[in-house]
Amino acid sequence: MRHLLSAADLDRDAAVALLDTAEEMAVTQSREIRKLPTLRGRTVVNLFFEDSTRTRISFEAAAKRLSADVINFAAKGSSVSKGESLKDTAQTLQAMGADAVVIRHSASGAPHRLAHSGWIDVPVVNAGDGTHQHPTQALLDAYTVRRHLAADDDGDSRGRDLSGLRVVVVGDVLHSRVARSNVDLLTTLGAQVTLVAPPTLVPVGAHAWPADVEYDLDAALATGPDAVMMLRVQRERMSSSGGGFFPSPQEYHRRYGLTGARLARLPEHAIVMHPGPMNRGLEISAEAADSPRSTIVEQVANGVSVRMAVLYHLLAGAPAATTQGASA
Repeated sequence: MRHLLSAADLDRDAAVALLDTAEEMAVTQSREIRKLPTLRGRTVVNLFFEDSTRTRISFEAAAKRLSADVINFAAKGSSVSKGESLKDTAQTLQAMGADAVVIRHSASGAPHRLAHSGWIDVPVVNAGDGTHQHPTQALLDAYTVRRHLAADDDGDSRGRDLSGLRVVVVGDVLHSRVARSNVDLLTTLGAQVTLVAPPTLVPVGAHAWPADVEYDLDAALATGPDAVMMLRVQRERMSSSGGGFFPSPQEYHRRYGLTGARLARLPEHAIVMHPGPMNRGLEISAEAADSPRSTIVEQVANGVSVRMAVLYHLLAGAPAATTQGASA
């Protein structure tokens, strides 16, 4: 049995296979009838212990477009709020006939615990765990970069990785599972990644990651990146004032925000990305968020195709989706 728990689980061939499948899934989504019969009779459970809009709806849409039945389980209003453990919840879902579980949890490592505990015997997909990993977000980001920057003259990017591309990831790296997952996956696919953040928002040990670390955004942008990914400032993990991580929202935007002036200095082909939801006027200006080179809305659409590909590989048994370190 295979799981998708971390972007680091994927080697280059597995990642490219998933992205290629997502390309095929995207083609089906432009048809009048977008449903495929692939997972008919299967049940996918979305087990969300943290609030989510884009990720939960994206997984639900992906499963339904593959004709799977979907059960949405939210911790609020469930027996979890009465003290039920993850183990008991998992075993309840197994008894209900779940064929796969998509889990988002505030505790780093919860999806790994679920997958390897013996509590359930179905594939587990990590939809975000604490500040640890968010592998399908990294996949949809890589898919977006590849379509824009690694396609041939006919717009076909299948079979290609991201070798030679430079991606700058900016912002609240400390609290970001998106940053960690993207560093893992983008570098596996051959991209050069630079992390940019205030020193207070750089995690201990980040200099050992396979990425450069820079504290000056203007210096990083002067290198001419192919893609700039702005990270949300996760104020819910700080105090309302920023918790001492930066002097003020205005100062943060001045030094680390993607302003219109910085946008204008990017290479013409460079794209602007953001995992959402955005703090407009903090990490990104409205001008940058709404510019023609912004892929932010496209990333949401791409997420459905990518998550269709993940569910297809895990539940339909596509042989190309081998992973490093995945076990039963």
